[in-house]
Amino acid sequence: GKEVIIANAIIAILTIGGQQLFSFFTFSCPCHVGQNLIYGLAFLGVPALILLIVGYALNNQTWRLVMGKGSHFERVTSSNQLLKCKLVCFVLCSITGRALVAPVTWLAVTLINGSYYICAVSEYVPLYYYEAAPNVTASERSRILATFPCSQLVPPEMTRVRDEVILLLRYQSQVAGWLLIAVVVITVFLSYCLASCVSPLSFLHFRYWSSYVDNEQELFDEATEQHSRLYAMQHVRKFFGFAPGSENVKEIRIPSLREWQAISGLAFLKRVDEEHYDYSLLHDWALKERASGKYLRIDEDP
Repeated sequence: GKEVIIANAIIAILTIGGQQLFSFFTFSCPCHVGQNLIYGLAFLGVPALILLIVGYALNNQTWRLVMGKGSHFERVTSSNQLLKCKLVCFVLCSITGRALVAPVTWLAVTLINGSYYICAVSEYVPLYYYEAAPNVTASERSRILATFPCSQLVPPEMTRVRDEVILLLRYQSQVAGWLLIAVVVITVFLSYCLASCVSPLSFLHFRYWSSYVDNEQELFDEATEQHSRLYAMQHVRKFFGFAPGSENVKEIRIPSLREWQAISGLAFLKRVDEEHYDYSLLHDWALKERASGKYLRIDEDP
């Protein structure tokens, strides 16, 4: 929907801005044989990989897929296993498509910029095409080529050749960047066309379903917030003798040292039976202990 398009556009814009800042403050080609390729590819690939992982991690569908142990598919016949596989594949493709926005934007922008590519492959340019340095050895030629991204290290007699090589590599990098953009745009367009063709819903029905899913998730989140707050309030009331925000509180409960120790510390989910968990130490205490102990009456007008 529109929200997905806007979110992807924001991610792409932030990635472009981050790439420009990243390049300005951190990129400095070593201009040394054997190091240029590693350095250039690291700046091209590692941020893209990190952005891809972050894209997966920030998508709620990823964790719903990973943590969804039980579903209605497990209670039906094996004939519906194909449907389950199709659903998983569809969700994976959707998650991957969203996760690829940032890394593809990074790769496209860096290739169009050209600096990383020039640094990575400068020493592999066939210098003999330019009829320069014909009498040097192959290792010396590679050393000279490796200095081309750093103009101050290039011998004066190689300045013209260096400019021609830089132009060639920038051309290759920018063409690769635009080809990457074209491939991604075509792939996304064809994917939407394919999804529309195989969808059992009509256009308006699909829009209704999309709107329903968004509204259901929004309402579920609101109910989750309210339900968990009310549930937690019961345990807090049992521990302190009153609920936060209560008016005309007549008395408060004074927890004992043992009770303070019982709810303090670190705790993870604790399974209490086949269907339920304790969410915290206070939750565990409230379910197991009686709310007896010392109470203190307080004045209505403090």
